[in-house]
Amino acid sequence: MRTKLITMLLIFLLPAALSAQAETPTKPVLTLSAAKKAVEAAEMEAAKRGATVVIAVVDDGGQLILLERLDDTQVASVEVGIGKARTAAIFRRPSKVFEDQIRDGRVAALALPGATPLQGGIPIIIEGKVVGAIGVSGNTPQEDEEIALVGASAVSDKTVSGEIQ
Repeated sequence: MRTKLITMLLIFLLPAALSAQAETPTKPVLTLSAAKKAVEAAEMEAAKRGATVVIAVVDDGGQLILLERLDDTQVASVEVGIGKARTAAIFRRPSKVFEDQIRDGRVAALALPGATPLQGGIPIIIEGKVVGAIGVSGNTPQEDEEIALVGASAVSDKTVSGEIQ
């Protein structure tokens, strides 16, 4: 009797479990370990250049995973670095795209919620999906982006700079 009851439960519950699994796709995520690897690569690049910068890594929702402020970096760069990373993550493109849009006259880009339209935020892409981003702030916009690209390249399958649309 007990065996029949268990068999009946399995018959009814198994399809429901398989259906629930089909409705919950999986996606790659940016781990703390990967964030540390990206920051380490960016920090090495900054050190090579003698740059004083903030390096921020966020997840795909723009939430901070890791932040590093190199010695003697201006404090104002902390929020700017996070903002650049958040912009690249939630809009799924380099933050430079928005800076270029504003420079080209599309000032409406200033009204985008959560956007920091400054060069230096680069998406981190794994298996074709944006899983997070890295933002660098403290030096020239071009140098910030170049340092961010080195960090993103350390963990991404594909790196997208602000020059590629």
